[in-house]
Amino acid sequence: MKSSVLMSFLASLLLALYVDDVASVAVMSVDLGSEWMKVAIVSPGVPMEIALNKESKRKTATMIAFRDDERVFGEDAQIVSAKYPKKSFLYIVDLLGKSIDNPMVDLYRKRFPYYEIVADEERNTIAFKFDENTLYTPEVLLAQILTKSKEFAESSAGQKINEAVITVPGYFNQAERRAVMQAAELANLKVLQLINDYMAVALNYGIFHRKEINDTAHYIMFYDMGASSTTATVVSYQNVKTKDRGFVETSPQVSILGVGYDRTLGGLEVQTRLQNYLASEFDKLKKTSNSVFNNPRSMAKLFKEAGRVKNVLSANADHYAQVESLLDDQDFKFLVTREKLEELCSDLFERVIRPIKMALDTSALTMDVISQVVLVGAGTRMPKIQDILTEFVGTDLSKNINTDEAAALGAVYRAADLSQGFKVTKFIIKDAVIFPIQINFDKSNEEKGNKQVRRTLFGRMNSYPQKKIITFNKRKGDFSFSVNYADLDHLPAHEIQAIGSLNISIIELSGVAEALEKQAKEGAESKGIKAHFLMDDSGLLNLVNVEAVAEKTITEVKDEGTLSKLGSTISQLFSGAEETDQVEKSEEPLKEEVKPVHEEPEQATKSEEKVKTDNETKAEDKSSNQTETKVEKKPTLTILKEPISASETKFGPQELVGDKLQASIETLRLLDERDMEKVKRETAQNNLESFVINTLQHLLSDEYKQASTPKEIEEITKLCQETSDWLYEDGFDATAELYEQKLVELKEKTAGIYERVFEHRERPDVLAGMRSMLNASNVFLSNMKNIQGADQIFTQVETEKLEKMINETQEYHDLVVKTTSETPLYEPIKYSVRDIANKMALLDREVKYLVNKAKIWKPKQETGNQTEKAEEKPKASESTDSAPNTTDSDEEVTFDTEDIESKPAEEPTADSAPLPSDSTAEKPESKEDKHQEL
Repeated sequence: MKSSVLMSFLASLLLALYVDDVASVAVMSVDLGSEWMKVAIVSPGVPMEIALNKESKRKTATMIAFRDDERVFGEDAQIVSAKYPKKSFLYIVDLLGKSIDNPMVDLYRKRFPYYEIVADEERNTIAFKFDENTLYTPEVLLAQILTKSKEFAESSAGQKINEAVITVPGYFNQAERRAVMQAAELANLKVLQLINDYMAVALNYGIFHRKEINDTAHYIMFYDMGASSTTATVVSYQNVKTKDRGFVETSPQVSILGVGYDRTLGGLEVQTRLQNYLASEFDKLKKTSNSVFNNPRSMAKLFKEAGRVKNVLSANADHYAQVESLLDDQDFKFLVTREKLEELCSDLFERVIRPIKMALDTSALTMDVISQVVLVGAGTRMPKIQDILTEFVGTDLSKNINTDEAAALGAVYRAADLSQGFKVTKFIIKDAVIFPIQINFDKSNEEKGNKQVRRTLFGRMNSYPQKKIITFNKRKGDFSFSVNYADLDHLPAHEIQAIGSLNISIIELSGVAEALEKQAKEGAESKGIKAHFLMDDSGLLNLVNVEAVAEKTITEVKDEGTLSKLGSTISQLFSGAEETDQVEKSEEPLKEEVKPVHEEPEQATKSEEKVKTDNETKAEDKSSNQTETKVEKKPTLTILKEPISASETKFGPQELVGDKLQASIETLRLLDERDMEKVKRETAQNNLESFVINTLQHLLSDEYKQASTPKEIEEITKLCQETSDWLYEDGFDATAELYEQKLVELKEKTAGIYERVFEHRERPDVLAGMRSMLNASNVFLSNMKNIQGADQIFTQVETEKLEKMINETQEYHDLVVKTTSETPLYEPIKYSVRDIANKMALLDREVKYLVNKAKIWKPKQETGNQTEKAEEKPKASESTDSAPNTTDSDEEVTFDTEDIESKPAEEPTADSAPLPSDSTAEKPESKEDKHQEL
């Protein structure tokens, strides 16, 4: 018995540990759009779900605002932006990783002229000037938004979440991607991957169309027009065979073949043009001498109204734009037609097809092989956009995907795949580089001088993640080389300018001569300086390491027989290759090869030589005509690697480091603390206010008046009134601690009344339950006394004990009824509901014991000696000799507290596998039911 209880305890402990572990494995994704963000989660039992915000909406504005030392997000920030536009920040994603001279910054200033954007000369980037003492960088603002998205996810999942996959535009360069990574770091989010938004959409599409994917590649184009930009992407879906852990399996794969984009073509440009049109029309009305263009608050109101009208005109031919008190208390109402909106955006419509042409050109495909064009993004809802696309494509456009949530759901599927807590059906993704990267260095020549040499590191549409190695064969001393963007002629001039600095970094190597000299002293032949680069799955380029590589030939004396010759041949296959290319592709992760490449074949050879030697020894005993082994000198090739010190200096916008990073972290900490203190104070204030109001209302009811004396009512009413007056006057700005202290004082003063009301309200039901139990117990006692054969089940002591407990409980019940009927309701409680319940529990426990004893009782056989023999037989023999129609003859059920306590550990949980159909877990219960019926 102790063993079974111990095993049950251990099983419960393991289950608890498993549940605790599962409770921390939830992951999230953030579809980080310029205007809206969508958050999705995957948690145990909740596959791919959109997390709702506090307004129970599925998407949240990517906006943050500050008002009276209060920080608000999403919908609240939109409300604040109409009144305080300078303190509300929106479309932050468009400014990440930008320098002050970037054309995207100029465009942002043109669209939102009321912001004061200043240069951060030290980091070669920008910041918003909030006030004289406060600057907010885009990374810090975005970090606060990501923190809020994390709160949404944790609220939906009901647990902490630390890992996320975040979507970014595919045209984000290295600086922009690193800015997103740093914002996530400031938000205490571990980024599993930055996934391009079009890849997230393509993955989501492939998941729900998995059955359509086969061994033949088929091509689909996704056309995504969002708030800020437009992207066209050509992807292929195909089943491929992969080898994982020695097993070959077939998995679906989505590959990016071509990408075209327009960074500034989107709903924001349409909205801005409509905003300016409405402003012009208002000024034409001459309702005031002031121009609406000069009033930031008025322009913010028109911007918000323009966005609403733009959305309505996607489904209606015309609609009124109306703003109350737009300027100088003057209202504005104006009819806007869809035709007029299309006229305002006529030049924009000419750019709609360009991303498609760029994507087709990149993929080297034509529209004939594209099976469908799938629309994504809210901008594609404009009828004019759809007409232009339909005319160019020549077929109907597909709208079989959720344009708002596809990217978020695709990203969260990837998050579950990358996390350690979930296992998902394998779906391979192959993204591609859209900005080629090359290596530039000077090639020294004594006769012709220095010559600039360029080597492509990652070409256009190279898949990633991938590792590349570049080899410098003729370098004898320290040198440097640069990493730059290259071959961007396929992009328009304004897109190249938007990328910013085309120089990514410069890498300086030191200690080259020393490393080469060290290898030369060891008699090794130099094979050059190798620089290892990694383009990770987030699209970030990293210098892994730099090393000097040399080969050294070692001659060893070995006994070479037939099998060892074979081993030597195998060894040569492993060691005979030389590195010849300037840039090498490394499909597998790089590993430090500190052991000679011939070591593994050599070990095999030694074992074979041992077998050969043993066989030859035996052969010498049998015959003297054996072949003698030859002694040869065998060369062995060894690879020597010496690390080279490399320092990398990045160009363009820099990350937050040192004092600036610490200052940003401190700023976020103070903002978080201020918000937490605000929530704590408001909660305490609301609790105190609610308690005062509820108490004053209760004291007016007859129930509370009867449970208290007039003096108590007067004192409590006076205290509540004083607290209420204090709340709305001197205590309006009090601290949370003071609110909590006053609430404690009120609760202490009213505790007696609330207790008496509760007791008087609940006592009748408890007493009714006691009477019902007494009736049932008396019936059971009567059966114990009068039914024939009951004396064989119950002893005389048990019967007398039950009768005594029934009588005591009845006397207690009568005493409680008599006492409460004679005691005024305002007097202290003598018999509490808890005391009555405890008294009932004693009788209930005794009756249950006797009932259970009756259930498990087995009648003895009445055949004299056979009965005695049956009693002496073990349990197994009882089961064999009993009658076939006895329902409980399979096993004996005994009443044991430890067995009952161990049952919950055997029950299936929500996260555990269901019991098999032939499980015997429910058999004892069914037998007991049948026995009771008999």
